[in-house]
Amino acid sequence: MNSFWIVVLSVVTTYLAYNLYAKRIDRNVIQPDAKRATPARMYMDGVDFMPTSRNVLFGYHFKAIAAAGPIVGPITAANLWGWAPSLAWLILGVSFIGWASDYSAIMVAVRNDGNSLSAIAHRLIAPRTRTILFVFIFFYLMLLAGAFVGILAAILSARPDVPFGIVMLGLMGLLAGQMMYRWKMGITAVTVLVVAVTLGAMAIGPMGQHRDAAGALMQGPVAAAVTWVNDKVDSVTGHQPVFTVVDPTLADPRIPAPRVDGTRPTTPAYDAVTGALKTLPNYLFWMVFLFAFSYLGANLPIWRYAQPVAYIGFWIMLITILLSAAGMVVAPLLGTKDAAGNLIGAFALPAFKDFGFAIEADKAWQPLWPMLFVTIACGAISGWHSLVGSIGTARQLEYETDGLPVGAGSMFGENALALLSLTAVSIAGVGGGGGRFALGVGKLVYAGSFGLIPEIFGTALGFGTFVIIVLTVTVLVFRVMRVTLTEWIGDTIPLVRNMHVSSIISMVLTAALVLTGTWVYLWQMFGASNQLMAALSLLVVSVWLKSENRNPTYALLPMIFMYVTTLAATVVTARNLYVTIAANPKMSGLPVAGAWAMIVVSALLFVAALVIGWDGYKAYLRYRAHHAARALHPAE
Repeated sequence: MNSFWIVVLSVVTTYLAYNLYAKRIDRNVIQPDAKRATPARMYMDGVDFMPTSRNVLFGYHFKAIAAAGPIVGPITAANLWGWAPSLAWLILGVSFIGWASDYSAIMVAVRNDGNSLSAIAHRLIAPRTRTILFVFIFFYLMLLAGAFVGILAAILSARPDVPFGIVMLGLMGLLAGQMMYRWKMGITAVTVLVVAVTLGAMAIGPMGQHRDAAGALMQGPVAAAVTWVNDKVDSVTGHQPVFTVVDPTLADPRIPAPRVDGTRPTTPAYDAVTGALKTLPNYLFWMVFLFAFSYLGANLPIWRYAQPVAYIGFWIMLITILLSAAGMVVAPLLGTKDAAGNLIGAFALPAFKDFGFAIEADKAWQPLWPMLFVTIACGAISGWHSLVGSIGTARQLEYETDGLPVGAGSMFGENALALLSLTAVSIAGVGGGGGRFALGVGKLVYAGSFGLIPEIFGTALGFGTFVIIVLTVTVLVFRVMRVTLTEWIGDTIPLVRNMHVSSIISMVLTAALVLTGTWVYLWQMFGASNQLMAALSLLVVSVWLKSENRNPTYALLPMIFMYVTTLAATVVTARNLYVTIAANPKMSGLPVAGAWAMIVVSALLFVAALVIGWDGYKAYLRYRAHHAARALHPAE
């Protein structure tokens, strides 16, 4: 297998699924009407409700849904089970489930005055469903925010060549919003300017990096300035850690990559002998920086910051995808080789490794079903998409007919990113995380540019893209958290209706998770809870379709599959946390406490999902009986 066939398969799948299936559902079931006023046009407030060109909105939604999931998920799955099962789920999932979830979540919100899924569930299903769904969504988002902030703070702490590009991304986002919506400048000129400046800043950060005679990495002038800031911040405690934590998953970006012999070196933040991660003050400094960056996105009008930042991120991501896709085609055809003399594009990972059904008492259990379907948490289907689509995108949709290209089109675009990630790890070999993604992208960009862009710069582009992907989604996570918290307890506690108060509460709770170091264990719950959120979203859509006497089959069948699969995955994840950490005699203190906390969260999510499912089932039967009665007695 080589990368060329992945491109062919991606193009064919997108064309057939979009034109033969998605358009048919759009035309026959949803029946959008360009003349019907959308919530964005009816309630335009310039903050959340804002009619937006579908060209800009596509970029916003595409970037809003594409986080770490479509990168980390396929890479992890390929290492566990091989590339073939991962490829099959990505293709089948996006064709029959993923696009349907994204598009339907947007349209059900548009048809319900831009209300959130929780508010819609209150009206369609039962009042208690709304309350339980609010609790589920808020804690799911807090889990997500804690994981993303933990990852990003670790990256900014460990990589001084990254922060300058992030600062310029924020400034260019503010400038782009001003240029498009206040100065009324053309979108082409604005896009070229802000994307070029942001890419330039990303390139300046690592510029001048070199290794000295001893082989130590020396930073360039910009990164050296960031290193100086980190050193001054760390001097507050005499360069002593605030606390230490052990990451049994080895997923923390502060943990260095293994050497050729498999051992890892000791760094200022990592003790290779004990495996302890030292949380230095500069880590907390970058965490506060991320909160400030996200605070702007959560509270400024959507056009002023969050939307243009996501739009810029979309273009950077698109450039990376297109250059990589070109490399996926060119490398196998021309036989392009990398710096080590290996053919670029040829898969190094096996198609099948282990289906994982054998159980070992003291090790994590990773059966292909259900774990594959939650390990690849994005690219095939994702609950985060339904949240950001219903609360964010639906409130910016100018015409109902824009729903399909924005919602379904963006999902197929994210699928392309997931396929790129799968290809990157398959050609780069065993390994995980953003670093492995960046390494594979570096090879593909080198091939796609016909050698004009060296591997080292292609790798830097891949790593920078990974950071921007996660950062821009983190901004939107806090925006959705703010809206969810306000709707949840705003009536009981009027102070929370203030957007600044609700944002600060969300960030304080997230900071508490990060500061305890438990975000490592929170991340293990992300896959199951995310896909469970997708199943609950499809449940709301199915009930709404039945209430409207429309055919719900296209949403109902995927909902049943995802519901059963994710409940099973939640149980497996809880079991793994117990045997590998909670009951492991080698673990103690914070890791054990974090594992037990996640086991409790697993149980709560499982019970909440069962209650919501039962209420949804009763509501579905109620609407079915109602329409059957009306069919028998149409005059009544």
